[in-house]
Amino acid sequence: MEDLNDSICIKPAETDEELCGRGYVHCTSWQEAYRGIVCDRYLDTMTVEATTARARNFPENTLVAKDKDKVVGFAVYGPSSDEDLTDTGEVVAIYVLSEYYGRKVGYRLMNEAVSRLSEYNTISLWVFEKNERAIDFYHKYGFEFDGCKKEWNLGTPVTIVRMIKKRA
Repeated sequence: MEDLNDSICIKPAETDEELCGRGYVHCTSWQEAYRGIVCDRYLDTMTVEATTARARNFPENTLVAKDKDKVVGFAVYGPSSDEDLTDTGEVVAIYVLSEYYGRKVGYRLMNEAVSRLSEYNTISLWVFEKNERAIDFYHKYGFEFDGCKKEWNLGTPVTIVRMIKKRA
């Protein structure tokens, strides 16, 4: 039997097709993962066209997970945008289609993003406070809450919390 993970390749996004795949994964994974966390009305108005435009406008530091020719996940990384965290890298986004949950795609994307942030001793990320699945994943990866919170208005207010990981 073929190992399902052998068919998954993690690589930098280099083509328009890969950025379109990122847009599809962004929209679809939000609609799959955030029901009950983010207002349904907000999720229902998200479009692949809008998330693809964002992917094309901000292609830098984007990794894609591909199953043969299909983009099934992506991660975006870079220097932290938080003013209180100097000399810190950030995993800005990491999303995987639900049909690929449990196949280590997120773990492999995180490994590659963190390795590309090797000049930083601290890595940060933001997560919805009620996204228990993601928080469990980040805890297993070594991230801990640092006490920072923000409110976003996505149709209704939602709270995001910051997690950080210090390198050993």
